[in-house]
Amino acid sequence: MDQRLHQLEQWLNTLGYHDYQLEPASADASFRRYFRVRHAGASFIVMDAPPEQEDTGPFIWVAQLLADAGLHVPQIQAHDSEQGFLQLSDLGNELYLSVLDAQRVEPLYADALDALLRLQQHPAPDWLPDYDRALLLQEMQLFAHWYLQRHLGLELAAQQQRVLQASFEHLADVALAQPRVIVHRDYHSRNLLLSEPNPGVIDFQDAVLGPVTYDPASLLRDCYIAWPRAQVEQWVRDYHHQARQAGILGQHIDAGQFQRWFDLMGVQRHLKASGIFARLNYRDNKPGYLADIPRTLGYVLEIMVDYPELAAFAQLLHDLRVPQRLQEIQPREVSA
Repeated sequence: MDQRLHQLEQWLNTLGYHDYQLEPASADASFRRYFRVRHAGASFIVMDAPPEQEDTGPFIWVAQLLADAGLHVPQIQAHDSEQGFLQLSDLGNELYLSVLDAQRVEPLYADALDALLRLQQHPAPDWLPDYDRALLLQEMQLFAHWYLQRHLGLELAAQQQRVLQASFEHLADVALAQPRVIVHRDYHSRNLLLSEPNPGVIDFQDAVLGPVTYDPASLLRDCYIAWPRAQVEQWVRDYHHQARQAGILGQHIDAGQFQRWFDLMGVQRHLKASGIFARLNYRDNKPGYLADIPRTLGYVLEIMVDYPELAAFAQLLHDLRVPQRLQEIQPREVSA
């Protein structure tokens, strides 16, 4: 198929694997690829991370960090960082997204939120990158550049740019005001596997030290599957209660404050995600993610009406006809 695949097969040979079956396992929104290797009645996963685009170091370090926190993550069985290859234990192939429905969501999300509580209770190491203002703002600029400018073909006037920047700054302020914990940064139904123990957690290499509501917002307002708002808000209340009991949140942080943080953190994340989905189409020739933008930006439009400080931003999006553009593709929602 390509030179990288040939190199990967040669590497497997050096590890002593010769009579095996190699098949695609998954591809993510980066330059990494994953293959499942079947050998002698068992299976494992190999990661292909081209070293000129991907560094395997963070994956290795964060895998150990999450394992130490009690999460079920792939074990690293062999690695060659120079070539960009890792051999990983196989956690299975049933993504949460493929099995979630109204009947199974409660137990599956209970497991996922329990794992998240363990992660947020775990001490953060000094080497973990900081989710600082610069990174928060950089992420939201992806929405401006790749979605508004590249995808919709819009050029914002100076006043519109000021509204956008002021809104981004406010969302960054809200994120930075929250208690800081270890943040997986992509904790959702495509990165959680049905496994024993449940869930299996993958795609964690971009972990940072950041806002306490970031991962709950990633999971409960998932870019790939939507749930009724009342149900989501009940999960948020339950998580707030558990996080206070676990000592992750101070007793002075009430449910209303936590819900506000959760909502506005979700706006930041979904602006970023919408920009990334557009970038995947135009830069990386991965058009499938465009279908997830209506659901993702739909959260933003829904939440904005509850927060007067985002009124100018909401008006700007309406002036730019963003809601009308989203009607072309209807998001998938699962009813309770």
